[in-house]
Amino acid sequence: MELVLAIAASSLVLVNLVSICLAWRRMTPRSTPAPLPSATPAVSIVVPARGIENFTAETLDCAFRLDWPVYELIFCVARGDDPVVGEIRRAAERYPSREMKVLVGDDRISANPKLNNCLKGWNAARHDWVVLADSNVLMPTDYIQHLMAGWRRDSGLVCSTPLGSRPQGFWAEVECVFLNSQQARWQYAGESVGLGFAQGKSMLWHKPMLDAHGGLQALAAEIAEDAAATKLVNSLGLKVHLVSSPFEQPLGHRTAQELWSRQSRWARLRRVTFPLFFAPEILLGVVPPMLLALGAAVLADVALAPVALAVAAAVYLPELALAAAKGWRVSLLSLPAMMVRDVMMPAVWLRGWLNGAIDWRGNSMTIRAEASELNGGVSGA
Repeated sequence: MELVLAIAASSLVLVNLVSICLAWRRMTPRSTPAPLPSATPAVSIVVPARGIENFTAETLDCAFRLDWPVYELIFCVARGDDPVVGEIRRAAERYPSREMKVLVGDDRISANPKLNNCLKGWNAARHDWVVLADSNVLMPTDYIQHLMAGWRRDSGLVCSTPLGSRPQGFWAEVECVFLNSQQARWQYAGESVGLGFAQGKSMLWHKPMLDAHGGLQALAAEIAEDAAATKLVNSLGLKVHLVSSPFEQPLGHRTAQELWSRQSRWARLRRVTFPLFFAPEILLGVVPPMLLALGAAVLADVALAPVALAVAAAVYLPELALAAAKGWRVSLLSLPAMMVRDVMMPAVWLRGWLNGAIDWRGNSMTIRAEASELNGGVSGA
């Protein structure tokens, strides 16, 4: 029995290491410039916005300073009295030559508040290439170049997972290791073996293609627009591809409750939209191989401390090496943050199987396997 447990523990550690190697090979360091494009078509960037966030002024400035010959910015808000409208106007005054517009309205086409907010921007976009970009993405000057460079002959969508940066406080550090060396790593590892799936933070679409298959309304088929996008693209025989290096999402301060709320919400969305892929998530992190290895050690009458240390080192050292090599956030708090993350992960997974209401940027929503609905409030990013 101890041999079976030891083999199971070793297998989980090996799978973890393989995922790190795949992501390492697939991704470039954060500071790597985008390849020079062979063509520079005009682009529309649709940004759903709601409320003021920690870095709103900076993320807006970045959107106005992109190094691309022709692009328009379309900001979408549900309410004209939203305070973010003033921030957008002030940013526009600093860059008077940049083509931009602010669209106000709440089109209830789905249970997804962000998708509702984006619809008017999609319809107003003048160019064939459209980026749907969350308002808290910190766009580098070569943002569009990176997205365009990710487009291949068999692409139906190019996107980027968020890369957590600028954490303030321990719980923001925990969110960084959730986003970066855990979620981004597995997303890039999956794409490298042909299992690419969309991430809604930055999504580059060829508008005529999506319009020919239902337009933005087609993404209302699922509660999460990125899940619907993945299924739609795959149904067309195309693939979801990722940029070579993810774009930053500066975090600022986070509380434990905010972290739990975000992770449990995303877990429930994954469970509802891709249950067969969500189920094995219980095997991720250090806890499963650690418990299996310690069980084998007890049965074999082997000292527990060296076994626990060996498993922890085999899991965490490669993960820290990946983060350091790619220029992601690494600090003295990274290792304890990884440990806390991995202790949380089984609880987050269990929470993902439960129904109930959640708060999504001020919108009360009910997520169920049978149906999901927007209970009230206004649409946001």
